[in-house]
Amino acid sequence: MKTTIVITGMGVVTPAGCTLTDFWTGLLAGRSTAAPLDHFDTGRHAVRFGCRAQEPAGVLDAKQARRMDPFARFGVSAALSAHRDAGAPEAAPGRAAIVVGTAVGGRWTSDEESRKYTELGPRGVNPLMPLMTMPNAAAALISMRLGWRGPALSLANTCASGADAVGHGMLLLATGRADVVLAGGCESTLTPVTMAAFGNLSAVSTRNDAPELASRPFDADRDGFVMGEGAAFVVLERQEDALARGARVYAAVTGYAASSDAFHLSMPAEDGSGAIAAMTGAIADAGLSPSDIVHVNAHGTSTRQNDRIEAAALVKAFPAGPPPVTSTKGVTGHLMGAAGAVELVATVLAARESTVPPTANHDRTEPGMEIDVVHRAPRPIASGPALSNSFGFGGHNACLVVEPR
Repeated sequence: MKTTIVITGMGVVTPAGCTLTDFWTGLLAGRSTAAPLDHFDTGRHAVRFGCRAQEPAGVLDAKQARRMDPFARFGVSAALSAHRDAGAPEAAPGRAAIVVGTAVGGRWTSDEESRKYTELGPRGVNPLMPLMTMPNAAAALISMRLGWRGPALSLANTCASGADAVGHGMLLLATGRADVVLAGGCESTLTPVTMAAFGNLSAVSTRNDAPELASRPFDADRDGFVMGEGAAFVVLERQEDALARGARVYAAVTGYAASSDAFHLSMPAEDGSGAIAAMTGAIADAGLSPSDIVHVNAHGTSTRQNDRIEAAALVKAFPAGPPPVTSTKGVTGHLMGAAGAVELVATVLAARESTVPPTANHDRTEPGMEIDVVHRAPRPIASGPALSNSFGFGGHNACLVVEPR
């Protein structure tokens, strides 16, 4: 008999808010958080805006914060929030696990120390740089804060990292290798070099005069994604363990599947085959059929090709027609390695509230897209299973199915 994995705690650090209430309110409002960046000189940049996270105060003291890259600070804050939200579940230290997804790790520190090297020479570089930039820093720091000595894993599958982290957390529980898991993703890529690179790649929107209108998933007038930052974590437990300790259960994560396009480093497979395999695989893993799914939180980046291919893949994955679709990225921007985890939390909240938040800035679905994009206002839906999609550079695809409890 398949083990049922449930979510008993959730924590977020996002451009839309750092509490579940603020985050959900921001999504329902359907307003983009994109704004001009002022934490470095963007004067020579093609793209001068993004979606900055509202970092919570009081979680880390000043000394701790100075020794962490923003991606790790976001991750620690969201993970500790999820742990508290779950009622601080206890397990033998070696049976408590952590799985963190991030696309690039400590990119802000890498940029800053490179600047110092150029300006000051070798002696000007922070000796802690290797420890602050390593992608496993967040997992290590979370384990230290909680005293958890089980597996502390770090996954780097670009924009699918957060979703894959949750999927691997499910596997640790299902195979009996852990009794409680903190899983999620964290990212901070609003840095000078990263912003310059994506601008040169022509993957991001250049609406510098109206950044609040830039992220517009599936809209006919979209011109690229908007970079964001943040983190989200969930506490995963076996259902019987959660019920035995009287925990509040948000939802069950009943399905997970991952695939690879095996096609291109930056372009999705034109036929959407990898995305279709991940969607149908996750639904089958949940023991469901496509017609059972009542809502899809799409990857929906707001790029010309990715949105077009995902829309076509949704039609193929749902032969009777896709259910209502939304994209959280209209509000938060693209949180890269954290996106899948943040959007899973959004999917859980939508399933619990039987309400789909609108896709910000979506005015007119591109002609030829046969999908029902929720926009302009939240939409009530029937209670039921929902699908969260995450597709990343390199052709990494990861999908999760959640069912409200």
